[in-house]
Amino acid sequence: MSVILAFLLQSVLGDKIVQDALWASEAPPGLRAAFTVELTSSDARRIFRFDPRLSEDQRWYLVETDGEDAGLDRIAASWGNMPAPDSRLFPDDLRASLGRDLKLDDHGAAWRIVFQHTPSENDSDLDIWATQHLRAEAWIDPVRRHFLRLDYKLPRPVAGPDGGRLLSFEQTYLLDLAPLWGLSFVTQYRLKFEARAAFRLVRQEYLAVISEATFFFANAETQSAYLAEQASRAEPETGLNR
Repeated sequence: MSVILAFLLQSVLGDKIVQDALWASEAPPGLRAAFTVELTSSDARRIFRFDPRLSEDQRWYLVETDGEDAGLDRIAASWGNMPAPDSRLFPDDLRASLGRDLKLDDHGAAWRIVFQHTPSENDSDLDIWATQHLRAEAWIDPVRRHFLRLDYKLPRPVAGPDGGRLLSFEQTYLLDLAPLWGLSFVTQYRLKFEARAAFRLVRQEYLAVISEATFFFANAETQSAYLAEQASRAEPETGLNR
């Protein structure tokens, strides 16, 4: 009986830790962030600063540039043209993506979750196609209850959705914890893929490193609402609180 009880307690606790990690990965209403991002490829480097408190024409600005890479410039433009570039500091639809069929492995200091990415309402047709072929893993800090890393990898070459062939694909997010708010946010994002289409080999690889991130709420009401919800989720006397 004690073995069964221990298993049930571990299962319940494991689910609670995963749910807490998911909650910490979701930006609450009204949360904004000022940050610096360094975008690099094999040929170029760009450093930008974003601050939503500045005027529309000054909130996203170039700090430093080196090298030439039109592809990297298009990526930088896609960041700057977003209504809220700071939304990139939080994984998109992670709760929906994990789905319900999870395999959790306890590695001591970190837990690994192997899952099949579940399409969400925000996914494009390409995203949905990718979920059928990519292997997905997530790593959780079970003590601080936040995600450490997300990995998506193509285990073998496959035919593309519109012809051609995707030879390799790797996408990685590294996350850290903002201690003041108990939220986990993206500190690094890496994309690397290689595809063949129309007798042409296409390669892309870039790294985004986030630094000097400062989080704040748009107003006192949204901040108070978040702090109240955070307090309601606390578990006194367990020693496992975030």
